Amino acid sequence: MTFTVDRRSLLMTGTLGLGAFAVPGFTQALSIATARGFTHAVASGEPASDSMLLWTRYVPTDGGAVELKVELSEHADFAKVAGSGAQITGPWRDHTAKITVAGLRSGTLYHYRFVAPDGTQSPVGRTRTLPEGEVDRFRAAIFSCSNIAFGYFNAYAHAVARDDLDLTVHLGDYFYEYRPDVYPTLKESVAGRIPEPRGELIHLADYRLRYGSYRADPDLQALHTKLPMIVQWDDHESANDSWEGGAENHQPDEGDWNARRAASIQAYREWMPVSDEPWKAYDIGSLATLFRTETRVLARTRQPDVAALFKEKDPAAALLAFRNGAWMDPGVTMMGSQQENWLDHAVRASVKAGQTWQVVGFGTVMGNTITPPDALGWLAPDASKRVREYVSSGLAAAKIGLPSNYDSWGGYPAARARFLKGAQGAGANLVVITGDSHNAWAYDLGQDGHAAGVEFAGHAVTSPGYENALARDPKLVAASLVKANPELKWCDTSQRGYMALTITPDRVSNDWLMSDNVKMKSARASVGHMVTVKRGRNVMA
Repeated sequence: MTFTVDRRSLLMTGTLGLGAFAVPGFTQALSIATARGFTHAVASGEPASDSMLLWTRYVPTDGGAVELKVELSEHADFAKVAGSGAQITGPWRDHTAKITVAGLRSGTLYHYRFVAPDGTQSPVGRTRTLPEGEVDRFRAAIFSCSNIAFGYFNAYAHAVARDDLDLTVHLGDYFYEYRPDVYPTLKESVAGRIPEPRGELIHLADYRLRYGSYRADPDLQALHTKLPMIVQWDDHESANDSWEGGAENHQPDEGDWNARRAASIQAYREWMPVSDEPWKAYDIGSLATLFRTETRVLARTRQPDVAALFKEKDPAAALLAFRNGAWMDPGVTMMGSQQENWLDHAVRASVKAGQTWQVVGFGTVMGNTITPPDALGWLAPDASKRVREYVSSGLAAAKIGLPSNYDSWGGYPAARARFLKGAQGAGANLVVITGDSHNAWAYDLGQDGHAAGVEFAGHAVTSPGYENALARDPKLVAASLVKANPELKWCDTSQRGYMALTITPDRVSNDWLMSDNVKMKSARASVGHMVTVKRGRNVMA
């Protein structure tokens, strides 16, 4: 069954239940202008050993303010309420509510529901607090890059069907800001998967409607309803290739960037089960600390523009000067000095407290990656002049050790070095998890000739990767990339899905789950690759 998400069909799933998706024509029957009640089910996030943030959206009959209550219980029938809370919400926050309930038991499965003043109840969600003390095993599903028009969220559906997950993590690009017919084009879009609004997201109302559109997806709702999620944004929650002062996809005729950025942040904080803290640490008993970071719009320096160097009279000399100068500028930062200082101290505190593993989530890939020398051979015979020039530029940069992507950590080598040196100095067992690239990667991260940690970079839920632009066998592309990049130990450039990270006291393993398809609805997936890092090694086994 396909469903159409548009301005007239945001679903009243809280009132009618998830079973409403099985009713033919249901998505054409409701209007967002008249939708009332619990419109988008429930979600949970910001887990701790004794608390949880709980989310819902409720629109009362008069469209005004309302006070919602939430209840948690260890019993599905709510025979005994273990925790509760209340919040007043209204149109000023798009009728969303986020209530943090404290006083909970560690490592415990809870059922929760919201209750409106008229007694109406939301769908029941499940969540689990983080454990305390010694932990034998903890498993998290890790997602990124979920463009609804490119296909079905089958990765979410596969994770929902599992019974061995403790947590979900979303590393960004939860949605995409483009107007329809840009990325993807209407021809590339899956029927019934085009979100609202039908323009690019610029104003607060636009961002709110796009969240409502995505959150109507049944697989995404089911994921939020079943498991707590730790979320952080990347660029598409605001605009493509965003930084502190602008974005590649923000033009002068679209108004002030600061207003657009503020609108995107407000809508994100309204619609997502996340606190207003820009970064945070989560202790998983004595097993690990998971760090949520912000590397996009609060302090990121503008990405280097190497394209301009190829217009110079002597491009080779210009590239060399860039490599030896601006590229290594210590003032160029991903996180800003405040967050860098926080993260460095937090990693040290985690190690000192006896946490075995330090797991750090970043939006973009950290491993060093250059363009392989045979990359022109990857292209189709009819590849455009623009594509050929892009690859040729990457080859010229690679000859002097410059990376293929400057919107990732490849554009911020001094900031990368500071982070990795700090982890080495702390004696961390470092695992970096990243998204953004749409492809799957496994790196051994090094600094100053010594092992610093490992990186597991996730492929997209739906957004296409290298395979969308190349004609060569993906296995040969992957082999070329690994051969050209010493830190890179494995990659896959052709499949969509998600990662499953398993943490134990002695080792961390990561599975890359590959979805069977995204163009058709299916919950099937299989493990495409698995790697392990042992405690104290900081390199993959």
